[in-house]
Amino acid sequence: MRRTSPPVDTSLLRVLPLLPLLALPFAGCDCSDDAPPAGDSGTTTDSAAPSDTGTTTDSGTTTDSSTPTDSGTPADAGDTGTASTAVRFVVMGDVGEGNTAQREVGIVIRDLCAAEGCDFAVLLGDNIYDSGVTSIDDPQWNMKFEDPYRDIPDMPFYAVLGNHDYGGELSVGGISLGDYGGLGNEFDRGPIEVAYTAVSSKWEMPETFYTFQHGNVGFIALDTNSILWDDTTNGDQLAWWPTAMAEVAGADWVITLGHHPYLSNGAHGDAGDYEAIEVGGTDIPIPVPIMDGENVRDFFNGYICGYADVSFSGHDHNRQWINEPGACGGTELIISGAGAKVKDFDRTDRNATHWQDATTPGLMYVVIDGDNFYGRWMNQRGETEYERMFTRTP
Repeated sequence: MRRTSPPVDTSLLRVLPLLPLLALPFAGCDCSDDAPPAGDSGTTTDSAAPSDTGTTTDSGTTTDSSTPTDSGTPADAGDTGTASTAVRFVVMGDVGEGNTAQREVGIVIRDLCAAEGCDFAVLLGDNIYDSGVTSIDDPQWNMKFEDPYRDIPDMPFYAVLGNHDYGGELSVGGISLGDYGGLGNEFDRGPIEVAYTAVSSKWEMPETFYTFQHGNVGFIALDTNSILWDDTTNGDQLAWWPTAMAEVAGADWVITLGHHPYLSNGAHGDAGDYEAIEVGGTDIPIPVPIMDGENVRDFFNGYICGYADVSFSGHDHNRQWINEPGACGGTELIISGAGAKVKDFDRTDRNATHWQDATTPGLMYVVIDGDNFYGRWMNQRGETEYERMFTRTP
């Protein structure tokens, strides 16, 4: 049974866990969700936890030790496609910091796509920290999206919404207690990112949730923050789901894209047991019960698990390829939330993984060719840290 969202401003009891935050210097400070200063790599922790359980087609070998340089566009960067029918794309989330690490990852994408080809990029939410944008002219668009990826040719960046894109307003009895970016309950902010599609030559978000198809791969892009809050301000995704399935019915592969993970070893935890949210750069206990992710878990169980071949998420600022084949009906679960910064794992043993890392920002490069899925984890230095291939059963 799905739970409905209680209004945040009707109960002082639900606000009590947040009262210590009122002493934090939100006004006049840099509340950019742990954004490092210029020159910082974005790394907030120093603990790696690779846990490769092994398959016949995976490799944890670093294959490139070169560091990418911000020296302009390579001569062949305009060629982002190949003659192959394979679908090639990069996936990353939690990117919207405008920091050095985001730019370094952008350079890796530039060089990778010039060398091997990319059809598009995927952004897994929290596109603009700390509280999303207020208009299509917000200067954050340039600082936190256009500029970090400025010399990547104009291929589409398909984006989904995260909790930080929906800002956060805390009030009691109609009295505002201020902006708490990350609560994710300002539902008028999501459509602003949709509207930016008409402004940018790269940004693609036709609706707050939508589908698209490249080659033999169908993508269902979800608004998991609205699912978490059981909010239908921007549309009812339960009612829309049969339409989404029909729109990707001709594809061999179905991949879902969303911000909140089903399973995770990061600080947020597994859906239904989310333990904390990040507000103003600080992890706090979830302030209202609905934010434990039970609605997200139920959506996965009812619609995604066993239907999608792969499900990509962000939210936790690390990279994980979950290895729990029985947990979600065989759906491959991948978390790529380190596009601009990293945060340590909460429990590295909560879920088995093929590989995981919380020390270095980076991305996943994906090639889908026929029935084969190839995923390569790359860090901000352009090094390949892990790669794996699997074959779907038609």
